[in-house]
Amino acid sequence: MLTHAVKHGRAESVSVVLSGTGGTARAEITDDGRGGTAEGGGTGLRGIRQRVEAVHGVLEVRSPPGGPTVITAACPYAS
Repeated sequence: MLTHAVKHGRAESVSVVLSGTGGTARAEITDDGRGGTAEGGGTGLRGIRQRVEAVHGVLEVRSPPGGPTVITAACPYAS
């Protein structure tokens, strides 16, 4: 995700916030790039979605034209 933000989104800064509450681990990646990433995304984003969903998680992409792009992955803790 970080490479994509710089290479395709032309981001100058990226923040990564990791948290865990209520049995869910969450990663939120935000960049200041140009936005416009489609919800389905390219092969890289589809691959990330497949890995997140394989552990019963959810991937959300918010990327309006002009930015910012915010990608959130939420996965339940392993038990």
